[in-house]
Amino acid sequence: MLNRRHALLAFGAAPWALHAQSTWPNKPVRIVVPFAAAGTTDILARALAPEFQQAFGQPFIVENKPGAGGNIGAAEVARSEGDGHTLLMGTVGTHGINVSLYPKLPYDPIKDFVPVTLVAAVPNVLVMNPAKAKAAGIDSVADLIKYAKANPGKLNMASSGNGTSIHLAGELFKTSTGTYMLHFPYRGSAPALLDLVGGTMDLMFDNLPSAMAQIRAGRLVALAVTSAQRSPALPDVPTVAEAGPAGSGLADYEASSWFGLFAPAGTPMEVVNRVQQQTAKALSAPALKERLQAQGAVPSGMSSADFARFAERETQKWAGVVKASGAKIDGG
Repeated sequence: MLNRRHALLAFGAAPWALHAQSTWPNKPVRIVVPFAAAGTTDILARALAPEFQQAFGQPFIVENKPGAGGNIGAAEVARSEGDGHTLLMGTVGTHGINVSLYPKLPYDPIKDFVPVTLVAAVPNVLVMNPAKAKAAGIDSVADLIKYAKANPGKLNMASSGNGTSIHLAGELFKTSTGTYMLHFPYRGSAPALLDLVGGTMDLMFDNLPSAMAQIRAGRLVALAVTSAQRSPALPDVPTVAEAGPAGSGLADYEASSWFGLFAPAGTPMEVVNRVQQQTAKALSAPALKERLQAQGAVPSGMSSADFARFAERETQKWAGVVKASGAKIDGG
């Protein structure tokens, strides 16, 4: 009798659970961006939001929650209900770097989230204010190294925040070349770029999509990309490894970024799979795919399981980069 009762309960509960999942979304969905507006994380979230809204029939609202290298926004999503109505546009920082960089995180990047899909990978690009570069006689990575060694601490290096791949790319460059530049963290790429274009800052290792418009307009000069291969979006710009002179320590330099969707732990896999499949569909559509590629992004859309394995490998890789760079963040 006990087994029969359990079977009846299970039979009765299953249709209800399926119905609860199949009605998703039944209200607006938040996509939390843990950085300021107009950076690459924000660009990608806002590119996908209308695609999701059209496919699922509910508003997908992008909310910027910047601060602490992405930790503030990530922690908010980690505390959210796992009902599919809150998503995080996570980054290599929130789910690859920060666990090694911060002594204590306000979230667990594995236990508190379900990986949904990798949205895109992008190289960072070493950019300088043109007037500052001209005044210092810097036309190449070799020139930059020479100047920085002759003028330790004179160059100001902006970043989108402590612990971001933009910050770590710069720290790795400094460690590899034996140079010293002052680091100024901002609450996202957009405000850092404003000061870089305005001349308050000298250089930055920004994500290529957020810097591309300024490069094309001539307001920034691109010295090198941080990926292992040149970017099709800037085919004439060398990699840091290519541009580094012999003996500079840059022969194996590589420090790229990635961005992906995460859901709070407990989110039904049916919902996760629907979001992943729609993301892959949107990113494969020619118009959006070509637009992102023109900005320097490499669209993905991989499965949840593949993304989980990818994030695990990246966490291990960046742990080595953090250790080699000597970078430390006191806050959480």
